[in-house]
Amino acid sequence: MNNHILSHLPYKSSFRFVDHISELSEDGVAGEYTLREDAFFYEDHFEGNPVTPGVIITEIMAQIGLVVLGIFLLLKESDFNFGDDVAAFPLLTSTEVSFHKMVLPGQKVKVTSEKEYFRFGKLKCYVEMHDSSGDLVAKGMFSGIVKKVDLKNG
Repeated sequence: MNNHILSHLPYKSSFRFVDHISELSEDGVAGEYTLREDAFFYEDHFEGNPVTPGVIITEIMAQIGLVVLGIFLLLKESDFNFGDDVAAFPLLTSTEVSFHKMVLPGQKVKVTSEKEYFRFGKLKCYVEMHDSSGDLVAKGMFSGIVKKVDLKNG
């Protein structure tokens, strides 16, 4: 069930930063992503010494820690079903992230998220990212809205 959620993510290949969901409940989520060494953002950040941009680290944390959990919570609502004309639309409304370590091309990271609240369509989570050694890479609070969108009728 956990990785079934991945089929509902609204991101495609070069901007999808979720490989696997290892834990998922109404209280939180844990998932992994391995940074592709040939990712588009490494070519110019920084030439000859590639480092993952903070905005990409933030996006990985948001996709796993907020969007995956938000879609899961929407699916738990009895009146929500995905179909050909229905999709999830995530909107990040605020973040407060502190960075503790660099992430290099080819590294695998794990993101864990704990739900603070989910009400009136708004989700707020405390999210952490660790590298494969278990060292803290980044942490912060993420808020957003993940809502159902009718693709046929707007």
